[in-house]
Amino acid sequence: MTLTFKEIKDEIEKLVPKHVNYSVDLEAGNIALITSDFEAFGGGDGLIGKIAKTVKRKIVIRPPLEDIKSQEDALTIIKEILPDEAGLGDVYFDECSREVILQCEQPGDAVGRKGANIKDIRDQTGWSVIVERKPPLFSRTVHDVREYRNQNSEERRKLLKEFGLNIHRPTRTGATWARITALGSYREVGRACHLVTTNESRVMIDVGVNIASDTDPMPFFTAPEALPLEKLDAVVLTHSHLDHAGMLPVLFKYGYRGPVYCTPPTRDLMLLLQTDYLKVGGAEGKRAPYDMEDIRTCMLHVVDVNWNETTDIAPDVKLTFHNAGHILGSSSVHLNIANGKHNVVFSGDQKYEKSWLFDAANTIFPRVETLVLESTYGATGDYQPSRQEANQELQDIVSRTILRGGKLICPVFAVGRSQEVMIAIDELFRSGTVKPVPVWLDGMIQEATAIHASHPDYLTNALRKSLLTDDGQNPFTSEWFRPVKGRELRESIIMDTSPCIVLATSGMLNGGPVMDYFKSWAAEERNALCFVGYQAEGTLGRRLQKGFSEVPLIINGKTEMVKVGCEMVTIDGFSGHSDYRQLIEFVDQINPKPKNIICHHGDYQKCNELGHTLRDKYRCRTYAPKNLETVRIL
Repeated sequence: MTLTFKEIKDEIEKLVPKHVNYSVDLEAGNIALITSDFEAFGGGDGLIGKIAKTVKRKIVIRPPLEDIKSQEDALTIIKEILPDEAGLGDVYFDECSREVILQCEQPGDAVGRKGANIKDIRDQTGWSVIVERKPPLFSRTVHDVREYRNQNSEERRKLLKEFGLNIHRPTRTGATWARITALGSYREVGRACHLVTTNESRVMIDVGVNIASDTDPMPFFTAPEALPLEKLDAVVLTHSHLDHAGMLPVLFKYGYRGPVYCTPPTRDLMLLLQTDYLKVGGAEGKRAPYDMEDIRTCMLHVVDVNWNETTDIAPDVKLTFHNAGHILGSSSVHLNIANGKHNVVFSGDQKYEKSWLFDAANTIFPRVETLVLESTYGATGDYQPSRQEANQELQDIVSRTILRGGKLICPVFAVGRSQEVMIAIDELFRSGTVKPVPVWLDGMIQEATAIHASHPDYLTNALRKSLLTDDGQNPFTSEWFRPVKGRELRESIIMDTSPCIVLATSGMLNGGPVMDYFKSWAAEERNALCFVGYQAEGTLGRRLQKGFSEVPLIINGKTEMVKVGCEMVTIDGFSGHSDYRQLIEFVDQINPKPKNIICHHGDYQKCNELGHTLRDKYRCRTYAPKNLETVRIL
């Protein structure tokens, strides 16, 4: 079990020489050593390594606050030390961690020979230095998150200490047990929410919204197991989509003040999507269950965890994120419970196939006794075309539409599918296969793409290389991609008679700027409507897929029937979810095999069928519980 804070300090005191001045602090699951004597602790093979092995925690070294220069003075020194050829761009301070991020056009010149510039900056300012290549696109979201966290660094430092004290609290006596309670997304798609309860702690995985339901959008927060919310030990997010993170601010509205663990891209994307959720709801006259202040509060409580880093999140629970291949920063969540007595993996939404953007979902875990597996396409007949086939289908519809002088509307989700379609279109145009036409990006697509460019380490090697090298191959900055800034430009695009492609949100035609294009262009046979993402039951997108020839829409405050005469296609191969074959292959590659598999995030038939298949194939116990049911796993 976890050492208490006092026990950790006692163990460290035994190892550190008496003449070294230092103090010990907590940063959630990490141990912070506050010292002016960096050299005394050495690297991973030195004293810091011995301490980490003894207390079994990640150790970070921080200078005392009184040792660091003011941000204004530090910036002046940074500019004096860095050569002009480094191309210094934005500079972000984080007083909580005493780190400064330097975004430079030439990181090598910024670092200097054998790190000389970085060492000089640290010695003269006291700040630890991180050098990043300046992203090819500026992200307002990433900028705002970094600035906001720095402005509230003192509060964040106190919060991280509180989180750490909770993790390192004295543990209870008694038998060890663990169970999972279904609070959302069981026998349904949307509002994902799981509660892991042990004899010691309570951890909530995902807090999603049911986008397709105005009457019952939230997970079952009122279940006795979930209350009181302020007693939860931690919240963990698999990824940023609203059906997994859209109701997170509700927890803060009703009293939760604990940590939220997610990857840095998930942190940035969920801010974008939650803010847009408020904006779209307000425009449609729907009252959101939280406001912007709740989102800001949530941001202060986020603890960043990168893939393949292990951190403690409760006295008896360790967390590791692994690539899930679904969207930027999406993760499978590995929980080690009670020092390895039981290991559970929540797959999150996942894709077990390499895509334009991401490597295939990870299948290498230390151990997995219980797997909680998404089942969106879990039925035997749920086969999807490959990415190559999807690319060919996209090429065909683009070619046909442009040839007849029409306009192609792609309703897309701002995150994930937009960027994949952009890369596919970019390749079509660059190769000369299709003559380029303007590709308009409406909604949050441009900002979501900029967030992708700000996190290159979460992309495939090839895409990361194209983003980080100035070789003209970056697909996101190609000349044919043009953001739609404002209603006036949108209206002029709608009135223009020349061929073009529009990628616009919302991806299920249940609101957003795509509706303006659809209302104006749907009736004409020369135009085309192309679905590249999942269309939930009850949405306009799903009704159109079923063949409705006209649909009721509100135009200028009145309900009118809009005829659908345009060509309509669905390209399944761009899905961010594994199909039936990929789900089976994903489980097949996990070794050793899970003893228990819990199927969720699919309708009852799909969850049940996938469970039966896996039970027969691997001789494991499978479950397809209903919401509010509990499965004991230990």
